[in-house]
Amino acid sequence: MRTGLDRAPTAHPIAQTLPAVYQEYEFVQQLTAALDEVLAPALLTLDSFAAYLDPHLAPEDFLDWLAGWVAYPLDGTWPPAQRRALVAEAVQLHRWRGTRRGLAKHVELLTGGTVEVVDTGGCGWSPHPGSRLPGTPEPRIEVTVRTRAGAPVDPARIRTLIVDSLPAHVPVTVRAESVAVGRARVHRDQ
Repeated sequence: MRTGLDRAPTAHPIAQTLPAVYQEYEFVQQLTAALDEVLAPALLTLDSFAAYLDPHLAPEDFLDWLAGWVAYPLDGTWPPAQRRALVAEAVQLHRWRGTRRGLAKHVELLTGGTVEVVDTGGCGWSPHPGSRLPGTPEPRIEVTVRTRAGAPVDPARIRTLIVDSLPAHVPVTVRAESVAVGRARVHRDQ
């Protein structure tokens, strides 16, 4: 939550902008100093407003509000760097939502691993009627996440997070592999 600052500096003290006749009175100096103290946090915020809108620079408590602006709900358990990356990429994620590319990018941002998506669907055209349709008759999506050893991935949680961006009738399988030198540990969720 944004709070006031103790003794925030002001770049433009009001007393210095007054005509010389008013600058010699102590009461006027004290009054304008009090106004400077009240206005300084607002002026500092306005001066750095562009930083508030940049997910990589915004204060952590402002990040959730930015996520609301781009319609991307954040999980409070994610580390700040991951939350910042998700908000920064939210518009692109919405743009590619429902595609293999968008799904792979989404899972990559959620896990930090490399992602492979196998989709049985497809689209195409043919000038000849009765041509073979692309894909397979049974829709399904398989997502494989490969992370380095020690970076756990819960396939059930990943599935829950990505199922909203997929068609309801398409079954999803998520497989997580922890890749160590010479070994791979596989976790599967149906």
